[in-house]
Amino acid sequence: MDRQPVLEGDRLVLRPLRADDWDALFAVASDREIWAGHPAHDRWQEPVFRRFFAEAMASGGALAVVDRQSGALIGSSRYGQPDGDEIEIGWTFLARAYWGRGCNAEMKRLMLAHALVHFARVTFMVGANNVISRKAMGHIGGVLTDRAFERELCGVIVPHVLFEITRESFAHGPFAD
Repeated sequence: MDRQPVLEGDRLVLRPLRADDWDALFAVASDREIWAGHPAHDRWQEPVFRRFFAEAMASGGALAVVDRQSGALIGSSRYGQPDGDEIEIGWTFLARAYWGRGCNAEMKRLMLAHALVHFARVTFMVGANNVISRKAMGHIGGVLTDRAFERELCGVIVPHVLFEITRESFAHGPFAD
């Protein structure tokens, strides 16, 4: 699967993240309110975001999210490394001006449709206490699994839960035609 495709929706274009996206993406990410409920709550700080951006560039799966109408870069998301018949989508953030407008749903619909051609399941690792992301998972048809993990973020071990969307649930879920 091409983990850095160009995916086009009604309002958004997802394209491979480029090194020259740094300034525009950090301008979005430097809004500390984006990260307030996130386990990596310090990601708005430049040194922390530089590491995040470098990891995204090295991952081979990072996408820039562009507002189709204005051409503005408004966030990013990423495909993780494939693991058998599943792949993770995560590391997502959007400018707050785009919250509550269906942009996250459109982005995830595009990414899911692309991934589920190649994989039976897409997973999403979410901070156990990240209420906003857990609610968003419900809106896109994510099903909470019994799989849990711990990740170190901001120097603290943070519990995470795993949501999934299968090829079948996607075909019959909120994004079904």
